[in-house]
Amino acid sequence: MTIQMREGYAGTGPGAITPDGCAVELYSRLPVGEEPEVIAGVAPAGAHILELGSGVGRMTHPLLERGFTVTAVDESAEMLERVRGARTICSPVEKLDLGEKFDVVLLASFLVHNGDDEVRRGMLRTCLRHVADGGFVLIQREGEDYHTNVPRERVDPRGYTVRILSSEPVRDGVNSVHVEYVFPDAVWTQTFRARPLTREQFEEALGEAGLRVDRYVTEDGIWVKAVPMG
Repeated sequence: MTIQMREGYAGTGPGAITPDGCAVELYSRLPVGEEPEVIAGVAPAGAHILELGSGVGRMTHPLLERGFTVTAVDESAEMLERVRGARTICSPVEKLDLGEKFDVVLLASFLVHNGDDEVRRGMLRTCLRHVADGGFVLIQREGEDYHTNVPRERVDPRGYTVRILSSEPVRDGVNSVHVEYVFPDAVWTQTFRARPLTREQFEEALGEAGLRVDRYVTEDGIWVKAVPMG
């Protein structure tokens, strides 16, 4: 099956590659970080979470283990095949309309920085459309130096290396980012487009979609709790 890649996105390496350049096999290997702890720290016990862009379930599975109910959404059927224990829905995030509301809507993995402004707007509208009264949206932003401290690499003690090789402007305010993941037995690359957003630009983007910041959950400002305006 030939997939339609998103414009400006690409990926190389063994196995299936998703429309945004992610390698399914790679993401099945990558460990989850502190994300589940951050989410569990703000989500009500037993909450029903709508996870937008779940991938193979790196966050889904730890959230299920913590007693949450998760509906996992991804545009890649190959990614969703790796998810266990959650309801899965194959759809682009920006086009999702389930006619349902959730306690927490999760937009992680820096999706809010999508290089296509219309896609970003669509994603944020999806968040607003699916959040329950009294619920909230939890968004993961890029770190402050994500595009300036380049090139850089991180050697993981589990035996692989992640390299951010470049972040180059492709049009007004949008960068093309090239990342390499090196394992002893395989190498994957991903190229994607991202729009760095200052806090002011981020809050403006939320406002445009009918959302506002409730609070910055982490000191670095990467995790943000947002609620509907009004």
